[in-house]
Amino acid sequence: MIEVPEELAGTQSRCNGAEGRAFVAALPGRAERFLEEWGLRRTGPVMYGMASLVLPVTVVADGARAALKLQLLDEETEGEAAALRAWDGDGAVRLLADDPATGTLLLERLEEGRDLSGVEDTREATRVLAELMARLVAVAAPAGMRSLGDIAADMLDEVADAVGELEREDDRRLMRDCAAAVREVAGEPGDRLLHWDLHFGNVLASRREPWLAIDPKPLAGDPAFELLPSLFNRFDRDEVLWRFDLLTEVLGLDRERARAWTLGRVLQDALWDVEDGETVLEGERPVVARLLLGR
Repeated sequence: MIEVPEELAGTQSRCNGAEGRAFVAALPGRAERFLEEWGLRRTGPVMYGMASLVLPVTVVADGARAALKLQLLDEETEGEAAALRAWDGDGAVRLLADDPATGTLLLERLEEGRDLSGVEDTREATRVLAELMARLVAVAAPAGMRSLGDIAADMLDEVADAVGELEREDDRRLMRDCAAAVREVAGEPGDRLLHWDLHFGNVLASRREPWLAIDPKPLAGDPAFELLPSLFNRFDRDEVLWRFDLLTEVLGLDRERARAWTLGRVLQDALWDVEDGETVLEGERPVVARLLLGR
């Protein structure tokens, strides 16, 4: 029987309430089920993030190294198998098996102790990230994937109320400016397959390739909506515009369109903060937005 880490249990309870607690309670039985059904043997201690638990395993039939990923099925995770299948290992971890009813995945095993955050030179790391991103967004999104167009429309519907919750005029102005930028591009949301959470920690070393992306939260949309995590992760204010220019160059993006969709990501995060009760916009994301706006 596996032991669910307290940190994962706590995160699921705080973020997902009763549904999260039910997911945690079911994890030991679910793990045993798929270890048996897929012919797997555990080979190491559990690994986990905020939303999933991963077991290092080998496939009994051929001894192949793999990873069993158990996660709560929601709108962000339900498209993961389809995205990995569409990428078919080109720039991303390879999918070996999946169970659509639970969102459980069997993945190729990567080097979980080595991610791109460990590359000391952040410019080198950003270049690796940009080249991976370009490969991923070259693929068209599978039918049925959630859409950036729907997300953008929902964001714009929420702006007026959210602005009224902010204390500082500068924050209110920033949210309005981000919304105005989104309105300029929302009519053409794009159809590429986006990872949506591609940052240094979600790129692992691999035996098959030097680096591969993991843990997508996929959607169909414009590649420019991918950039923000690369700008604030391992944050360096003096490097933001350099990274932005590199990413737009490697992906072949129109700079103004990329700026608009990046401001859209800032808007999305700001709306979530307001929903969580925040009344000021703090942290790296508003700094990125102000730099892109020339402030």
